[in-house]
Amino acid sequence: MRSAVAPLPPEPSPVVNDIWIEKGTPGFIKTVLALFSGGFATFALLYCVQPMMPLLSREFAINAAQSSLVLSVSTAMLAIGLLITGPISDRIGRKPVMVFALLCAALSTLASAVMQSWELVLATRALVGLSLSGLAAVAMTYLSEEIHPQHIGLAMGLYIGGNAIGGMSGRLISGVLIDFVSWHAAMLVMGGLALVAAVVFWKVLPESRNFRPQPLQPRSLLDGFVMHFKDAGLPWLFLEAFLLMGAFVTLFNYIGYRLLAGPYHMNQALVGLLSVVYLSGIYSSAQVGALADKLGRRKVFWASIVVMASGLLMTLASPLALIIVGMLVFTFGFFGAHSVASSWIGRRALKAKGQASSLYLFSYYAGSSVAGTAGGVFWHQWGWNGIGLFIASLLAVALLVALHLSKLPPKTF
Repeated sequence: MRSAVAPLPPEPSPVVNDIWIEKGTPGFIKTVLALFSGGFATFALLYCVQPMMPLLSREFAINAAQSSLVLSVSTAMLAIGLLITGPISDRIGRKPVMVFALLCAALSTLASAVMQSWELVLATRALVGLSLSGLAAVAMTYLSEEIHPQHIGLAMGLYIGGNAIGGMSGRLISGVLIDFVSWHAAMLVMGGLALVAAVVFWKVLPESRNFRPQPLQPRSLLDGFVMHFKDAGLPWLFLEAFLLMGAFVTLFNYIGYRLLAGPYHMNQALVGLLSVVYLSGIYSSAQVGALADKLGRRKVFWASIVVMASGLLMTLASPLALIIVGMLVFTFGFFGAHSVASSWIGRRALKAKGQASSLYLFSYYAGSSVAGTAGGVFWHQWGWNGIGLFIASLLAVALLVALHLSKLPPKTF
């Protein structure tokens, strides 16, 4: 069966299936709500520490690059876990892996709230990342298996919208709280919210109807790895994940340091409130995903990267209003690009979809860890202009790759 929505020409759906979850049905609403909650919890737990970085620098007497490890160690362990949890879900099912992952991540966050040394904080943050790999690796695969191909762009965009709200809320709540309470108390709040999201996810998400278990064998994992890297498009999409997420995390890791210093001298609560720029990502993830279903991913993807670059240029200016607008535009472009790339993975991977999603997200979070920490070097050496140069370099490569992807023929089978 071929999807008739993309004019460039359409990429066919991977299987013929008469039990898709259709847009507008109760099953679609439940699926979107559950995955929205899961995406919310994942990004809230990951990024609630980002506005705390300047405070952690002072409390533990460490520099900005060292403080960024509180995020980078989580995303690094998440990336490693993705290589394991995706194949596990191919064997035992999507929903059990995701529910267990969310519960463990919430409990690990609560544990991090009582840690007194920097090393123990990093250890618990590593556990958070490892736990969350179970949801991050599987959510996209679940959607690609259960949602009708004509609506996958919208569903994926809504899931990523949950990511955006989670990222915004995690930063916003913790950023405001730490102006009034200790960072330990802020982490307790985030862990409690994640537990609520985990329960909603468990109760609401429909059971898989199209899942077919595959044997968990080292040879099959290797064969899947080779198959995906022989594909003409998947390796380039993996690279895009690394570049785009690296650019995004770098900007938000260090913008707080810039705004807390002169000439802005903003307080921590105001910096935390700037997380509302994620609202533009919430909007763009759904709208750009739906637009890609209509116009084709090849056209929409590279345009979203250009939007990111435009936002970055605005942040290089001095007026605070222009910096904030730049953050809005940059976030809009990033979540739009991520929405398109995420749905593209599910359409190009014909087999071992869980592994394909894992490889994409491995690259995604590896970019967060590597670039997010490496950006600290540019910050210490050249300030925000150095950050701008670093991010611009990542986006330039990403745009070249996107233009290459735009010329690929659709998958046929």
